[in-house]
Amino acid sequence: MNANRLFLMSCLALTVTSMTFAIRAGILGQLGADFGLNDAQLGMVAAMAFFGFPVAMIFGGLIYNSVGPKNLMIVAFVGHLLGLLLTIWANGFWTLMISTFCIGFANGAVEAACNPMIADMYHKNKTTMLNRFHVWFPGGIVIGALISKFLGDAGISWQIQIATMIPITIAYGLMVFKESFPETQHTESNTLENIKAMMAPLFLVMLVLMTVTATTELATGQWIEKILAGSGASGLLVLALTAGLMAIGRYFAGPVVHRFNPIGVLLGSSVLATIGIYLFSQFTGPMVYIAAIVFALGVTYFWPTMLGFVSEYLPRTGAFGLSIVGGAGMFGVSLWNPVIGSKMDQARDSAIASGATGAEADILAGQEALSFLNIFPVFLIVAFLILFLLKIKRPEELGGATNQQADL
Repeated sequence: MNANRLFLMSCLALTVTSMTFAIRAGILGQLGADFGLNDAQLGMVAAMAFFGFPVAMIFGGLIYNSVGPKNLMIVAFVGHLLGLLLTIWANGFWTLMISTFCIGFANGAVEAACNPMIADMYHKNKTTMLNRFHVWFPGGIVIGALISKFLGDAGISWQIQIATMIPITIAYGLMVFKESFPETQHTESNTLENIKAMMAPLFLVMLVLMTVTATTELATGQWIEKILAGSGASGLLVLALTAGLMAIGRYFAGPVVHRFNPIGVLLGSSVLATIGIYLFSQFTGPMVYIAAIVFALGVTYFWPTMLGFVSEYLPRTGAFGLSIVGGAGMFGVSLWNPVIGSKMDQARDSAIASGATGAEADILAGQEALSFLNIFPVFLIVAFLILFLLKIKRPEELGGATNQQADL
């Protein structure tokens, strides 16, 4: 077993995962035009990726201890390849729904396999290494957003944009079949014990908060191209800028997490995310990119730090706990995506009815969506402030009793 090669394989698989997210964001408008879909229908298509993700994570987390990460990564590889090909061959709403679900399921299988494997391989530095692994979610978004931006501007079809992800998929797939995978050594691997540990009130609180952090980050990113239509700024370039800053922040996460502790990082992130989304709703033109910088600083540490917190503070939840938390995050996004699309449709119709046309109606619809999205990070500020004031400690700080967090 070579931990570095397995880490590289994991990063490549996560790159594909995030490229699907970015390129889908970039081609939503083209899909709507080609297949005659409104924003609510596009929201349902996008939601399939976020719905397939938690299904795979819950299923993968449940069987991780018995089948191991290698078999889950085989499922991920097959799901990615099948989903990409089915998307290219899609001919309408339902084929897009099915293909997008396959991709979402593959994305979830990647997280279900890699998060616990990395946490176990690097058990003395979990949160830092999970942040470095998740560098490649924003990293892949940068790649995907730029591909979609430049190919789209050049008039290249959305099918070709989807096809650009196939070579990386094959590359990580070859590594899956070639590499030797480790046995779980430093994490609770009894699924029944994992389930018992997940009954802790602290875990249930983090489960709910994960749905909100994920929606703040991912729902905003998924709709940013359409939300900013007419604002004078490119949604895809905003997405690429945001993701690039996130990648840098996650790579250097170690000192930040050690300095402020996970809850402190999450509290600060919520404040910045709230300010960033508010600025999106107020700015137009080049100033939108300033809002993107603030928003990026806000959402950078959400996903990996939530996972790192659960792994460090609630270690008895094991691989299943990480999968349930990650799955809850994506499930939350899947529920809110159609709502966001419907709100944009309603806001645009209202703007047109009041006399607005073209870009002005798009701006008003985007501002309505952003006002709705900002409810999520405001809620997080309150929640993480309460947790910060409780001064929750790691098990080793409580004398090594890993079940004491259940008392909180």
